[in-house]
Amino acid sequence: MRIGVRVLDIVIILVIGVLWGLNWTAVKFLLTEIEPLTIRVVSFTGATIILAAIAIAIKQPLRIPIRELFPAAFTGLFVIFGFNVLTSLGQVLVDTSQAAIIGYTMPAITAILAALFLKEPLSSRVISALTIAMVGLAILASENPIALFEKPLGPVIMLGAALSWAIGNVALKAKQWSLPPLSLTVWFFAFSSLLIWPTALIVENPWKQPLPSLPILLTLAFHVLGPTVICYVLWTILVSRLPATVAAISTLIAPVVGVVSAALLLGDNLTWQRILALFAIVLSITITLVRPRPIARKGKGSVEITSK
Repeated sequence: MRIGVRVLDIVIILVIGVLWGLNWTAVKFLLTEIEPLTIRVVSFTGATIILAAIAIAIKQPLRIPIRELFPAAFTGLFVIFGFNVLTSLGQVLVDTSQAAIIGYTMPAITAILAALFLKEPLSSRVISALTIAMVGLAILASENPIALFEKPLGPVIMLGAALSWAIGNVALKAKQWSLPPLSLTVWFFAFSSLLIWPTALIVENPWKQPLPSLPILLTLAFHVLGPTVICYVLWTILVSRLPATVAAISTLIAPVVGVVSAALLLGDNLTWQRILALFAIVLSITITLVRPRPIARKGKGSVEITSK
């Protein structure tokens, strides 16, 4: 299995990992004053408007073929609506570190689904990376296993979020889309917005919630512009360039940033289990993306990585 990983891909991975990692802490902070579904009303709607405006400004086509409407709605339902709504609900019930730990079982789920539905080979390199990553997550989970069994709803919701993400990304990779990544992401958010509005109005009634404080509003702006708008466009580009399994494993930098930022900003304990687990996760990313022997360059800014 030969995987072309360019310098640009690595930059995209780092940006996504840092912003999505910080987003775990940001959402936990937002939940102190804003209901979970209301957060997604703002982020989904804001992302749709901002991304559509950017697409129009740079003359990207937004008209989607009729034959792609259902696939786009299906993909957006899982990769954006399902994942984001479930992670918001999950963080109400578990702390930030636990949420990130459980949520990032998604690379393993993605690898299995990609092998079944996309016929992506599970090479020894990918299997090794997944095994190390899952060992790291198991170490993190071992910090307080009793709590996971006493209050299972939060972990179950986070597992559902991981499954939703995996299904959405396999659906994204399975189809040859006619629209460019930016325009396609607009449609994913548009379909998610159509679904989140009635859901939030029925469950939370956002109009009756008090106006959030300035720090919350600033954090909400970061959440919409960074982890939502920027990261989802970059993610759509990344999945189009790399195998779904490799792209999913590369996101494991996010829980590293999430756990560290939770320790620094929310006061979560940075225990030895978390440090050891984060080392395992970083190692799994390295195994996936970095070739240990001399690299063969096929072109400027491109690195050829071989997986056996």
